[in-house]
Amino acid sequence: MGDLVLQTVAKLIVPFIQLYGMYIVFYGHISPGGGFAGGAIIASSFILYALAYDVDAGFKRLPRLVAKWLESLGGLIFIIVGVLGLAAGVNFLTNFLDKGTAGSLVSGGIIPLLTIAIGLKVCSTIVTLFYHLLEEGKHD
Repeated sequence: MGDLVLQTVAKLIVPFIQLYGMYIVFYGHISPGGGFAGGAIIASSFILYALAYDVDAGFKRLPRLVAKWLESLGGLIFIIVGVLGLAAGVNFLTNFLDKGTAGSLVSGGIIPLLTIAIGLKVCSTIVTLFYHLLEEGKHD
């Protein structure tokens, strides 16, 4: 930690990693990828930043409270989409929205919403676990 080359490279590539992760999340219902893969990619950008700088700098990028809220939001979106299906008269998590044209970004009914929820949950969970591991290492 504290290497100037590593910090410079991290600062340059972190936005591209996050953009690629968002692409994987948003196109997960029509191409390989999805919420888990995209969330893990986005989380890797925060981990790279925390490794290059410090865990405190990582907390500034994605504060612990924000990570907890994002994790809860992901689970909440998942449950709300399922309950909306029940309200629409179908089974929990059954597709109740228009499926659109296959291959277009706005297609797949509820799948894109679930993919985004999973992406939020996976990203924030991985980052939170990593922060905990880094903090435990500080006190040893």
